[in-house]
Amino acid sequence: MAEEPKTGESQATQHLSAEPGVAREAADEAGGGEEGSAQPVAAREERAEPPEGAAPLMNGDAVNGEMARRLAERLRGLDGIQRADVVKHLDKDNDFSRAVGEEYLKLFDFTGQTLDHGLRSFLKVVVLIGETQERERVLQHFACRFHHCNPDSFTSSAPESVLALTCALMLLNTDLHGQNVGKSMSSAKFVSNLDGMNEGENFSKDLLKSLYNSIKSEPLQWAVDEEELKSSVLVDEDAAEDAPLRSKSNPFQDVPHDKTASVVKQGFLQRKLHADIDGKRTPWGKRGWKTFYGVVRGMVLYLQKDDYRRDQPIDEEVVSLHHSLAEQAADYTKKPHVFRLQTADWRVLLFQASSKLEMHSWISRINLVSALHSSPPFPAAVGSQRRFCRPILPSSQSGHTPERQLQSYAGTLKSFKDDLSYLQENLPEGKRAKAKELEEHRVRAEYLHHEMCRYEIYIQGLEAWRSVTKAVGSAPSVADLNRFDKAVCAFSPEEEEEEDEGRLKKSHSSPSLELEIAPPALIKVRRNISERRTYRKTIIPRWNKEV
Repeated sequence: MAEEPKTGESQATQHLSAEPGVAREAADEAGGGEEGSAQPVAAREERAEPPEGAAPLMNGDAVNGEMARRLAERLRGLDGIQRADVVKHLDKDNDFSRAVGEEYLKLFDFTGQTLDHGLRSFLKVVVLIGETQERERVLQHFACRFHHCNPDSFTSSAPESVLALTCALMLLNTDLHGQNVGKSMSSAKFVSNLDGMNEGENFSKDLLKSLYNSIKSEPLQWAVDEEELKSSVLVDEDAAEDAPLRSKSNPFQDVPHDKTASVVKQGFLQRKLHADIDGKRTPWGKRGWKTFYGVVRGMVLYLQKDDYRRDQPIDEEVVSLHHSLAEQAADYTKKPHVFRLQTADWRVLLFQASSKLEMHSWISRINLVSALHSSPPFPAAVGSQRRFCRPILPSSQSGHTPERQLQSYAGTLKSFKDDLSYLQENLPEGKRAKAKELEEHRVRAEYLHHEMCRYEIYIQGLEAWRSVTKAVGSAPSVADLNRFDKAVCAFSPEEEEEEDEGRLKKSHSSPSLELEIAPPALIKVRRNISERRTYRKTIIPRWNKEV
């Protein structure tokens, strides 16, 4: 008898596929919890007949319903189990995991609830993670339990219809509230996508529309394990309690917020989106001009909407300025005083300032912030593919002094010049060159020209900043910034007079005097051909003239 395998203790570990500690504790509960009596209890369980109602397994064993029920109660009460580990006991493709899932869902009561409310309450408890098929198994348990609690909610008698509708709600939530680019799913499209999914019949349109409006007005909230959240973020030891958390997944792309940093520039701006990430053209409906109150603090440009005078302003948009380049948009002629800002991820934004001096001040100070605090880029990726990839530009603040930054930029600029000369010497062969090789050459050349222009402006800005500032390494003062603007944006006396004439001046005349009102400027609007009114003579065919 001692040589026979112990099925009682191995049942949880074979069919649960969970952590060894949890499986061992479940086996100890079934055996009485004493180490000395583990083998006799296992032998007795092996000799004993399966309990009534136990489902037979493929290897001849049977699911221990009492063990599954006890484990489900521990999972529901989080008795020695992490919240993120609960789903690991429910998403396996074996009979014991299905039994645990069934017993676990019996501890939920969805009676009288709508499907979206029941799903919300379930997702607030269970951390739904894993592969697609594993999540579907967990949602299968939910659909069966919801159908059991509300048998009259749907015309079909099978829980497969509830599962199909549940998965549709999950996809709808991702489509409406995810970070996808394009037009979101409409209510009519959502209804049409579910045609014939109710056992060959259609769901009620009123039901589908109510579910659509519920998900659209309030997205699904996911349960998050506190321990997992702490382990997935980085918190600076010297930071304040309200300091933002930085993700461990990709800390190089996070926005470098610094509430203690001084304000470098602020004022009203009009913003227009020109290109999205990687230089892709912004869709037509999102290119309109919007007015913001811009604040440059640290390495971030905060665009505030309407509530900029409050103690806690609302940031409508946030733009990270690390490795960015601001320059005058000379090719944009529709509005005056427009400058162009290209970020590290090659987004392009157009901003309109109130005057020419303000435009140059915004340009110089944004480039100064980028030059002072941008960290050195990481080396480009190396692989078997010959496709060109831009190096990663970290958003963390550099610890170098301005002198060290200036030396680093000079060396980087020299390397870019060498790369560009080598690229120009090794052009693709004329007729034999493929379109892919030509496009690759164009992308490399465009990148090198942009980086050379950026580093040249950074070097000019740091040299001007070194000549006007007294305390190197300290926070920039208002006086230093004003002197820096004069050093970088050197205007001629004629341009300063034109700028002063363009501004509003305070009037000292009597209010009783009649002011000469200039005639309104005539604006010529070039209309589209379809908008022009045409008056054409009615043409009558020859054969129909007599009639």
